[in-house]
Amino acid sequence: MREDSIYPGLGPPGGPLEGSPAITFNFTTDSLLTERRRASHSVSSVPTELTPDLLCFSHLRWDFVFQRPQHLLTRANRHSRVFFIEEPIFVPKSEIPRMEIRRVGERLYVATPRLHEGLSPEDLVDWQRDLVDLLIDERCVQRFTAWYYTPMALAFSDHLQPQLTVYDCMDELSAFRGAPTMLLDWERRLYERTDLVFTGGQSLFEAKQGRHPRVYAFPSSIDKSHFGKARQPISEPEDQQCIEGIKLGFFGVIDERFDIDLLASLATRRPEWQFLLLGPVVKIAPESLPQNANIHYLGMKSYDELPNYIGHWHTALLPFALNESTRFISPTKTPEYLAAGRPVVSTPIRDVVRPYGEEGLVQIAATVDDFERAIEKAIANRLCATWLADVDNFLSTNSWDLTWERMQRLMAEQLVRQARMAASIGN
Repeated sequence: MREDSIYPGLGPPGGPLEGSPAITFNFTTDSLLTERRRASHSVSSVPTELTPDLLCFSHLRWDFVFQRPQHLLTRANRHSRVFFIEEPIFVPKSEIPRMEIRRVGERLYVATPRLHEGLSPEDLVDWQRDLVDLLIDERCVQRFTAWYYTPMALAFSDHLQPQLTVYDCMDELSAFRGAPTMLLDWERRLYERTDLVFTGGQSLFEAKQGRHPRVYAFPSSIDKSHFGKARQPISEPEDQQCIEGIKLGFFGVIDERFDIDLLASLATRRPEWQFLLLGPVVKIAPESLPQNANIHYLGMKSYDELPNYIGHWHTALLPFALNESTRFISPTKTPEYLAAGRPVVSTPIRDVVRPYGEEGLVQIAATVDDFERAIEKAIANRLCATWLADVDNFLSTNSWDLTWERMQRLMAEQLVRQARMAASIGN
């Protein structure tokens, strides 16, 4: 990975959705260079029908895995225009640099810079700055919230003057393989200018709460109605239907956080169990994965397809390794598995132990022996009505809608606080 990249290797480059027309801004090199270093954008007090807009700066591709950013921003899109600004895709010098913009929701747009290969770190930042400025101008963005998933994006957006700045810290990115060396320094700068910090889990909240006066924990939420489909009779996809036996499943990114050795040991011990892995392989060599006959890599599936797969599993798995990259994770799939009515077995990830393990909703196993026994128990008790009732009671107040409403409330309160402060200074 390039050291100057703002993208810490968390997913492959994405492209337009099949059948989705891309609306693009095309600017020549000369015209953009003359625009460089333009004046900063000031906050306008002119109201519009849907305000403020939201500019999201993300290290993840919109089309990668449907997770926290997509859940939250599709809800933000109900009342605001949202521009999801991805990291660049590098193209040959024969192609004109541009910002490719495509509409993926009613007022939700994915903006992807397409820049020349081989740019210096300084030119890379300048190009992104200019393309963001031009997007703001072309789309008449006036009052807006700056929403960050990666502090590295501050390098080309620190000149903007948003009405509100939010850092939704969903992971400890500095602990991920290939993370830029300057990430922690940029995060420190982001703390200095952000108004609110949201964290993707309790452990991450505890690690970050001393760094900013307004840090709030928002652990993984769920779309219960979506995953609840797995509890009903539902068709099984062909690539899974042809696999016979006890089905143990996992969906998500397969990377350095995944315990390959645990999977290999379990598959060797229990050849009658079928291990189904749904998701892309990222940052690790595919050939390093165990290739037992009872391990099936089914590839990346769409969010809409997941209930059809999960509904035919006997047990869902969270086989995460215990290392720096998993120290602060709060797997979104934990409540999703439970909403689907599947028993869950997990390694002792802190944000799974608390609260799911402590509440008796998820079995926690630290060793291969323990994991094997826990799976046996889960298979035997998978239709336990008492357990399922406890799951539903626990999840009754957990939803992405509620999470977004609570975030919105904090954002509105912060805007009121800032307005009062400005009024007091004016007086």
